[in-house]
Amino acid sequence: MSTPTSGAKPSAGPAVKALQGALDAEHAAVYGYGVVGGRLAGATQTQARAALDAHRGRRDAITRLITDRGAVAQAAAPAYTIPFAVATPAEATKLAVYLEDGVALHLGALVAAAEHPLRDEAALWLRESAVWAVRWRGASTAFPGMPAPTGSGTPTAGGRA
Repeated sequence: MSTPTSGAKPSAGPAVKALQGALDAEHAAVYGYGVVGGRLAGATQTQARAALDAHRGRRDAITRLITDRGAVAQAAAPAYTIPFAVATPAEATKLAVYLEDGVALHLGALVAAAEHPLRDEAALWLRESAVWAVRWRGASTAFPGMPAPTGSGTPTAGGRA
């Protein structure tokens, strides 16, 4: 939950709460892509670097949106838990999919909570995250950002990576 800045009116409505969730997911993605990129080489490492840059940009934009609403954007945690071992390029790719699914989950919540024009921006971000997931996964999903059915073998979307 956000804490209002001094002199600013409290703003903890649904859009700010959803922005904070999306920000946390972006912080986790930035952290996680550092792990992903460290296990890749060549074109896939370049792809990971581009994804990292996209998440950094989105993180910064979301931070501004939160502060523009009079709330304090939560800082990144010092570290995030990686949900499984990442020692090979295949495991790094699996982590990239996990990260994108987690971000998409929170961006979907932001689309649902926001009003125009933030809803439009969040929908574009959701689409971008879904495209990144397709690049890593090699296939699309019916509803980007929705947890996979249990037993599918695909990591479920979650909060922190």
